[in-house]
Amino acid sequence: MSDSGRERATSTGTTTTAAPPPPQLSGRAGYDPRFLAPGPLLPVPLPSDGTEVVVLPYTHFSVVLRPDRRLAAATVVGIDGGSLVDLDRGGDAWYLDPRVRPDEQAGAELYARNDLDRGHLVRRRDPVWGSAQEAQAANADTFSYINAAPQHARFNQAMELWLGLEDHVLGYAQRWGRRLVVVTGPVFTDDDPEYRGVRIPLRFFKVAGYLLPQPDDGEVSVLASAAFVLDQTPLVEEVLAAGAPDVPPLGAFRTFQVPVADVAELTALDLGPLPAADRMPALVASSAPDGDVPAWRSVLQPGDLLL
Repeated sequence: MSDSGRERATSTGTTTTAAPPPPQLSGRAGYDPRFLAPGPLLPVPLPSDGTEVVVLPYTHFSVVLRPDRRLAAATVVGIDGGSLVDLDRGGDAWYLDPRVRPDEQAGAELYARNDLDRGHLVRRRDPVWGSAQEAQAANADTFSYINAAPQHARFNQAMELWLGLEDHVLGYAQRWGRRLVVVTGPVFTDDDPEYRGVRIPLRFFKVAGYLLPQPDDGEVSVLASAAFVLDQTPLVEEVLAAGAPDVPPLGAFRTFQVPVADVAELTALDLGPLPAADRMPALVASSAPDGDVPAWRSVLQPGDLLL
């Protein structure tokens, strides 16, 4: 979620960002559930929560849109660490996806003249791999407003928090040439504060799935997973009143590593095989046999991660 971009206001208070034309999205294959391994062994399907959703395929990722919330319920991206391409952002050309109605997605008006960032759910750099054509298409695709979530600027840009976690995950894939599947999204609740017609999520989750070679047989791998939640709920000082000009003031943010099953429960998402593949319960048990370890572990630096 680290890439951001906000409308810039002139001295008269009017925004100057022009709406760019969307890329040609026809023929996008989207996320492949068998991305981690070919064949029938380890499919990681798109998540579902039982509500009415629209699945939108892009290059190397897919978005599960909740039209009633005008935001994504989840995004899933396949990251190929062995063929990542380093591309510039390309001018932050955000666009409405023409495949759904404008009133089913939150556009530029939500982010204008405030401290809300358009936070990438699928991080811009994650799907940018493969041929030059694929990489360019993936880079442009991530600027769909459907792949954005309203995040306070301090949250979205904080290296020591969510951005640092994203860098760690991508760095792992790139350093070892590994493939990862990353599921990201907001935690929707009925009492999320409303702002400009959109209820603003107060928590976000990320679940990473990857193959872990077995020590006794380097040719055999098993699915492993890890989950994280950024929780800003206790730090919201007030809820927006209807028509208020500013977003709720927020304090510092905290990131936690949590059981994947907790993310499934919080979001009501079916995460397929990922909860059963969670590495955290076994690692917690081995590090503290007496069980004296909190289920949600605060993450301040990469050394705090249980992977």
